Amino acid sequence: MSTDDTDDRDSTVDAAETRNGSPRDASERRTYSRSERSLARNRMTVMLGGVLLVVLGLAAILTPYVTGVAISLVLGGLLVVGALVHTAAAFSAQGWRGSVFAVFLAILYGFAGVTMLANPTLGLVALTLVLAVYFLAEGVVQLVMGLRLRANENWSWLLASGIVSVLLSSLILLGFPSSADWAVGLLFGVNLLTSGLALVMVGTAAPSAKEVDTTQRVGEPGTGSS
Repeated sequence: MSTDDTDDRDSTVDAAETRNGSPRDASERRTYSRSERSLARNRMTVMLGGVLLVVLGLAAILTPYVTGVAISLVLGGLLVVGALVHTAAAFSAQGWRGSVFAVFLAILYGFAGVTMLANPTLGLVALTLVLAVYFLAEGVVQLVMGLRLRANENWSWLLASGIVSVLLSSLILLGFPSSADWAVGLLFGVNLLTSGLALVMVGTAAPSAKEVDTTQRVGEPGTGSS
């Protein structure tokens, strides 16, 4: 049989399989990992969660002071709970040193928590200062790493991120303590907004559950190609 006859026969088989809905269709040959299949089945939940985060983020950005006070109150409550936990640990600790350390932590957590609950504005000021110091430390570390990784073609991105962190820290510190009115709430809102948008975009790009259920499971035994 000649080569031309073989090619003609293969073309005829391919055309027949295409007309009959063969697994050679590109959509049927597409394989998905377990993570992709899980995302597809929870696609609407992910998108709704993202929309909720976007709404909360916008609300936080529009009311940064209220958001900051709310965060201060929540953190104060968590510190009080932590104080109770350390108090319970003090009674169950073995040895007096462990008990003393647990009591010290309980007093520290309790004092900080009660102070933030009694005066959330003061707590917000403290949070703003901590945030500024964090951005400054993060920026310095990124600047040093960027300069040390200049052999990497994308080192400038790390350097730029460090510069932004240092500038943001400087902006907060230069306006301190009045910057407490907006810094924590605004940055928290921006974080919620970007996280929500990311979830929405991931959910939008995810395939439907019906589509992935017709394809091969990647890495799972007992499944063959469609």
